[in-house]
Amino acid sequence: MSKNQEIAERVLTLVGGEENVNSVVHCATRLRFNLKDEDKAETEKLNQDPDVIQVVRSGGQYQVVIGSHVSDVYKELMAHSGLGEDDTEKNEGPKGNVFNQLIDIISSIFTPFLGAMAGAGVLKGFLTLAVTLNWLTAESGIYVVLFAIADGIFTFLPIILAFTAAKKFKTNQFLAVCLAMALVHPSITALAGQTLSFAGIPVIIGASAYTSSVIPIILAVYVQSYVERFFKKVIPSFLQIICVPLAVFLVMAPVTFIAIGPIGTILGDLLGKGYDGIYGFSPIIAGAVMGGLWQVFVMFGMHWGFVPIMLLNLSATGIDTMAPMLLPAVLSQGGAALAVFFMTKNVKLKGLALSSTITSIFGITEPTVYGVTLPLKKPFIAACIGGAVGGAFIGFSHVQNYVFGLISLLSLPGFIPQDTKDTSGLVAAVIGTVIAFVIGFVLTFILKFDDKPEAGSETPKETNSKAQINNDRIVLTSPITGTIVPLEKVEDQVFSSGALGKGIAIEPTVGELYAPANGEITTLFPTGHAVGITTEDGVEVLMHIGMDTVEMDGDGFELVVKQGDKVKQGDLLVKFDIEKIKAAGHPVVTPIVVTNSGDYLDVLDMDQTDVLHGEDFLAIVR
Repeated sequence: MSKNQEIAERVLTLVGGEENVNSVVHCATRLRFNLKDEDKAETEKLNQDPDVIQVVRSGGQYQVVIGSHVSDVYKELMAHSGLGEDDTEKNEGPKGNVFNQLIDIISSIFTPFLGAMAGAGVLKGFLTLAVTLNWLTAESGIYVVLFAIADGIFTFLPIILAFTAAKKFKTNQFLAVCLAMALVHPSITALAGQTLSFAGIPVIIGASAYTSSVIPIILAVYVQSYVERFFKKVIPSFLQIICVPLAVFLVMAPVTFIAIGPIGTILGDLLGKGYDGIYGFSPIIAGAVMGGLWQVFVMFGMHWGFVPIMLLNLSATGIDTMAPMLLPAVLSQGGAALAVFFMTKNVKLKGLALSSTITSIFGITEPTVYGVTLPLKKPFIAACIGGAVGGAFIGFSHVQNYVFGLISLLSLPGFIPQDTKDTSGLVAAVIGTVIAFVIGFVLTFILKFDDKPEAGSETPKETNSKAQINNDRIVLTSPITGTIVPLEKVEDQVFSSGALGKGIAIEPTVGELYAPANGEITTLFPTGHAVGITTEDGVEVLMHIGMDTVEMDGDGFELVVKQGDKVKQGDLLVKFDIEKIKAAGHPVVTPIVVTNSGDYLDVLDMDQTDVLHGEDFLAIVR
């Protein structure tokens, strides 16, 4: 029997045995059990076990901290027990208040296909522009084929929403898709605006039926999750493969068409009318508020609440006035970043500012906000002011949008109506965007900011003992751009206690993780939330992106390397979505620890407050 198998069997016994385990998963350092009864677990004995670092009870989970070899212990646990690797459901408690839960639901449902929708929206806009400029006709084969792919995602939007909503609500995705297909079936869309009779009960079909609708299918799939679970409990297992889908269809089809669909349509109408009321009161005020605060909404994940409103506006009337007001908010951040490029003397910040200016033009503002304007504070304020002025101008000009897409310069063709080919809205949007960009640029010069000196350019204080490091040392560069957080302040006692090793934590402002030294990737999780590297000098470094982010199952993380890869200092390892992590209710603070700290005299930080990736930030004294 291997050592890892021995550990697995001891741990399983001490948590109350297999019969006390609902599910188990693992992250970078720990086994995460969902136990039926935590009182049956022998916590004191587990803490005394020489192969267990610590036991943590957090978020409804019973976490047994093993260390960097936890994946090997987990494999043995799976191989020598009846616990299946697919048995990963967790009894998650509510995360935050009702508003936070609603934002989490919306972001989880829309995020997976937002790129496809944005691409289709841009294509639809360019097709309109091509027709307006007489490059194409609406009858040409090129237009017909490309319009089919550009418009298809919007016409059959409920089908895509059903799939992602089913994943969020943990119900059968294919049953949900079948339900959505019924909503957009030709026999139903042909009855738009009419009333049917289902066993004497009136079934009201809205004026546009359910094509391009949002709320009805989300509500329907939510109800389906409970209906399906009920039938799985009452129908014998040998009959479930046929009888559960049949029962779900027989219940959900009439319930959806008789009750959920009309209720969802009414809720959508109320949201749309509420926004129209605010916009109708003063388009200028609406534009100033949305343009000035949009990036603030993005920071707190609140922007997801506006996505359904924009879609509802388009599905109900074919027109949306919100998206044009947001364009200045995006481009003004680029203007502020460009000013930073000209003003800063920090070479690394200069490069980041220039690249983020370009990304903001294409609608990606996270590198701009978190890497440049927000850390410097005043450029962010300048950009918000520019966004408010530009948004107010666009509101005053009553610019309208006709297709859904990513808010960027590429969305401008979508401001041209397909029927009249009137370009006045496009011109006004360009003027408002230029105003915002220029104000963000000029105001940054006026307000100025505290420039970040080059790493190592400051003279070390003689009284700072941390700067007086022995020459026999190994220096690691920061893998992340962000704000330094002492390890003891991390809200996870395993990291904060130093049980996994000495180090430091960083609150990231840019969602990219880089190699802190030359070495080999020795620990890498498919979820992308944690990476371990052994440097050429033998230092074992663990970098854990966020807290409890293993629960995201890789959503929001993009791996650039694979286990066993040889990397150089500064190589990109992982891309991660800061806003998505926050929206999921997880802290994004990232501990970086030397797991073999005991092999060295000390691990010292550089007494920094903020750090850019590539700057020296940890010294290991030999």
